[in-house]
Amino acid sequence: MRFEGTDEYVATSDLTLAVNAAIQLQRPLLIKGEPGTGKTMLAEQVAGALGLPLYQWHIKSTTRAQQGLYEYDAVSRLRDSQLGEDRVRDIANYILKGVLWQAFEADGPCVILIDEVDKADIEFPNDLLRELDRMEFHCYETRETIRARHRPIVFITSNNEKELPDAFLRRCFFHYIRFPDKGTMQRIVDVHFPDIRKHLLREALEVFFELREIPGLKKKPSTSELLDWLKLLVAEDIPPEALRSSDQKVVVPPLHGALLKNEQDVHLFERLVFMARNNR
Repeated sequence: MRFEGTDEYVATSDLTLAVNAAIQLQRPLLIKGEPGTGKTMLAEQVAGALGLPLYQWHIKSTTRAQQGLYEYDAVSRLRDSQLGEDRVRDIANYILKGVLWQAFEADGPCVILIDEVDKADIEFPNDLLRELDRMEFHCYETRETIRARHRPIVFITSNNEKELPDAFLRRCFFHYIRFPDKGTMQRIVDVHFPDIRKHLLREALEVFFELREIPGLKKKPSTSELLDWLKLLVAEDIPPEALRSSDQKVVVPPLHGALLKNEQDVHLFERLVFMARNNR
């Protein structure tokens, strides 16, 4: 199995190389990068390109590693026992299979996405070391060992909110998705807006990359936010010249709420524009 990219996802050569290296090594692919650079979408596109089912596990701050394996619903069993239900005799009826269990039981190869692993407790990655390494775990309630019928392709994403343990990193193949340059970004936009006016796209990209280069921004606009902004510009039929208004009262570009997500960044941009105009 080799990933060569898709029509819907612009993958750089080093990214496709990393995906195929992880597949060859049979190790999880740890993907880091700025939010909005397509980390989650990568797993979806690889699964679609290879024709494999995708099992997604989106991590929250309260997520425990055990939930990815299974959970024992003792409360439901107690309730059923009080009601005299026959199913209470088989404890397997109260085992809730997690994403890893479902993927391990799949009839063929599959793709597993463990999304934003750094949101959970620092011990979360360590708690999955054995399961991801050996592709098996033991269910103590049913006294059975669940082994992967086919070794899945595992994608793990991180936004660098927490440092990951060295033992966990050692078991992964790592790739950092760099923010796209203007050429790559234009290819990405062409996939989503093939009929966009070239002059509008050229002007929008200039404004977008200038925004990202402003020192002191709390939240730099991402690829997904650029696509949202372009969608609005096209829907509202905004002319390219409106993105750089000569009107002294108009400072920020139209529909800037798709790009700048807090008032501090808006005020910072306004101040910089006023200073630039006064220095002309």
